[in-house]
Formats: sequence, structure tokens, C-alpha cells
Amino acid sequence: MESIGEQLRSAREAKGITFEQIYRDTNIPKKYLEALEAEDFAQFPGETYLLGFMRSYGDYLGLDSKELLALYKSIKIQEQPVPMEQLLRDPKPANRLPLFIAAGAAVVIVGVVLFFVFKPKTDTAVAEQKVRKPVEYALSSGILEKRYYIGDAALINLGDQKYRLEVGQITDRAILSTPAGDTAVELGQEIPLDINGDGTPDLKIFVADLVKNKSDKGVLLRIAMNGSAATESAAASATPATNSTSPAATTAVEAAPAPVVEATASSPAPANAPVLLSSPNPYPFTLQATFKGNCLLRWESDRKDRDERYFQKADILNVQAQNGIRIWLSNASAVKFQVIGGGKTVDVDLGGPGEVVVTDLKWVKDDDGRYKLTTVRLD
Repeated sequence: MESIGEQLRSAREAKGITFEQIYRDTNIPKKYLEALEAEDFAQFPGETYLLGFMRSYGDYLGLDSKELLALYKSIKIQEQPVPMEQLLRDPKPANRLPLFIAAGAAVVIVGVVLFFVFKPKTDTAVAEQKVRKPVEYALSSGILEKRYYIGDAALINLGDQKYRLEVGQITDRAILSTPAGDTAVELGQEIPLDINGDGTPDLKIFVADLVKNKSDKGVLLRIAMNGSAATESAAASATPATNSTSPAATTAVEAAPAPVVEATASSPAPANAPVLLSSPNPYPFTLQATFKGNCLLRWESDRKDRDERYFQKADILNVQAQNGIRIWLSNASAVKFQVIGGGKTVDVDLGGPGEVVVTDLKWVKDDDGRYKLTTVRLD
């Protein structure tokens, strides 16, 4: 049987096509095409890319890509040596228990499994919430974006004074206890806040993520010092406060940390952002991606569920979200995006040919009180 490289080379030469032509048709770089035919698999940045390119190249040449992948896996298995001690180990005679002992042991094992499967589950999330102590974060300048849970607080340093903002409730909105009184902020809403009573807003507070009536999910708040809202590159530099004003507070790491974000921090949508859907209240939606060519796509739903895959032509991906989706895209023209929600299907334009794109699709509350699903470019 021909090797992987021989099959690919023979099929390409039989069709009389060059690497340059294959690159134009598949977007697979020439160096990886040559590496596949040479079986130089060390050239690939990871096995995910290797398998994806091998499948795409095989399909393009009309080969059975499943057989190519199976051949590759069999080679990998053969290359893995058997430990010497396993080869030299003397086989031990099997212990043959009397039938009734074996049957009794099986009954005990099944009983233990059933006990753990069907026993009443304690509310682990509630137990963890009871153990978890509130966390405080200090902010002196710039922007602070963190996921807060009930009891967590931000300590705002203005001059030589410290002001405390504490998350009191999380329902369909976040209720913040401030020196100026309780303040309610809804999902996608940004409000100015005067915390020292001098008549001038000191902060801008934006709710980037909130699941209605699920306080255990927390709320993602973006707090910007006055005059620094546009300086998003300075975001997320704050650390837990070392001097706590509450005996219950701690500087320990959060029990449920906010997900890592590799692009700029969330922000309200610009005035010219396209409106995909509009409603008095936000509702779940689906982003459907139909692939017109090969493309690497990473996505993150509601700031917690992140995944990444290499897709081929005709693949379809559906991502569901309650509040928002972040997309990282290696070639914007290789994918057709549509948003499905509220009985509507809307086309979404995220970029042109060859563009590398980072974009948020999210619900934002407008000045008129309505929620709008819009796109915000972050790259």
C-alpha cells in the first residue's frame, strides 16, 4: 500500500496541477502541501492543523481522506514503543474466584455505582457560594473589567478618598450599592455615576454580561474612570485590593473567574454599528456559519464557552447565545454568517477577502430603552 505522501503526490501529478494552484483553491500554504507529500509532519504547528490540511488536501485530489487519516493514525501507533518492563514481565496466572464470590462482588459494585448515580445531589453551586468569600478590586485609573458575584466590590480611589461599589443583587439587572445610594444597571446599559457628590460623574459603568435571575452566574461589569472610557488598552490592569474594608472580604482568587479575553475589553456599541435585531428585551439567538472555503474559526459564547476548529467548504456551524458571541476569524470571505432569532434570519457581514477579524455580536440597550443586537469590531 502506498504511503500518505506517495498517494498525495501521485494524485496531484496525475491531475497535472501545481502547489500554487492548490493553494489558490484551498488556502493551504505551499510549505504545508510539500510537507504532507514529504511526510514531514514536524512542520505543522499542531496535530489539529495537520489533520485538517491532510483531510482538505485529500478531498481536493479526490482521495478518500478517511483512509489517509486512518493510515496516519496507524503510523502513529506503530511509532509508539512498548515499555521494556511490559515486554519482560512474566504473565501471572489469573485469579479464578468461585462463582458465588464473583457474583457477590458484582452486586456490591453495581450497588455502589447506583448509590452515587441516584443519590440526592447536594447543591454544589450553593455550597460553593456559601464557602466563597466576597472579593474586592481596587481601581485608581483606567478601566476595570471583572465578573462580580453578590457581595463583591470595587474600591474606587479618588484623590485621597476611597469609595466602595458593592454588588447587592443580580436579578434582571445588577443592583449596586454606592455612596450615592443603590443604582440599577441593565444588560448592555452604560450609566454615569457621581460617587463623591460633587455633581460631576466620576465613573462610567457598563454591564457586559448578565443572565437574568441567575445570580450564581455573576455579572460582568466594566467600570471606567471619568475621561478614560476611550482608553480601552489600559483595561483589566486592576488587582484584588490588599486593604479590605470588610471583615468578610478576602483577596483570594475568585471561585468562578471571568474568561480570558484576548481582544479589547467589551464596550458599548458605536453609534454607527449595524442593528441586526431589535426588541424591548434581549432574547437567545443563534449565529449560523456556512463555510465557503477553508477557514480557522474561534468563538466564545456568553463569555464562557470557547472553542476553536478548522473548517472546510460546505461545513456548517451553529452557535447559540443568550447575551453575546465573540468571533475570531482567519478569512472573513470564507464564511457566510446569519443571525437567527425572534422568528427572523439576518445576514451578517463581518469583513472582506483575506481579512482577519475579531468581532462581538451582542445585545446593547439604546437610549430609547430598546435592546439592539449589533456587531462591534475589536481588531
